[in-house]
Amino acid sequence: MRLSQEPNERLKLYLHFAQQRLAQIEQLISQDKPGRSALLHDLMEDYSEIIGAIDTVTDDALRRKVEIKGGMDLVAKTEKDMLARLEKIEKSKPKDIARYDFVLKDAIDTTTDSLELSEKDLKDRAADVAAREKKEKEDREAAMTTPELEAKKAAEKKETQTKKKVPTLRRPGDPVPGAK
Repeated sequence: MRLSQEPNERLKLYLHFAQQRLAQIEQLISQDKPGRSALLHDLMEDYSEIIGAIDTVTDDALRRKVEIKGGMDLVAKTEKDMLARLEKIEKSKPKDIARYDFVLKDAIDTTTDSLELSEKDLKDRAADVAAREKKEKEDREAAMTTPELEAKKAAEKKETQTKKKVPTLRRPGDPVPGAK
């Protein structure tokens, strides 16, 4: 994970992890071993967390205005396949499904939600992320006491006033490059 800092690469890596968990789930479903339901439960929880991480990486990339079109196409394609595989497991009605039925439905819901977000237009999703971030900021400020809010605004004002000029090698009076 540390080596994959670029969002598209990170999305591919998370998809790989999710596919591994799903392959392990399918392998355990095909075997009728005692005690498998606890393992299936844990693997499905891990799978759901990985899908959630994919959405978090996507939202963060959109917040930072990083191009992720290629990664999102792969996410949408792969999530369709994984959703079909999860639904197939649910329809097969294994004998011990009662022990992990809730997390299986949660995994299906998480994948469905993520798939809908992946297929959504990136500009619309970026606008949603920006609106959500703005609302969270307003909510944080609304929860602040008056002295805290005044201190924060004073700090922001001071920060904007103390910004240094960009250093330059030009002397006063030298013409600005590109200006006529």
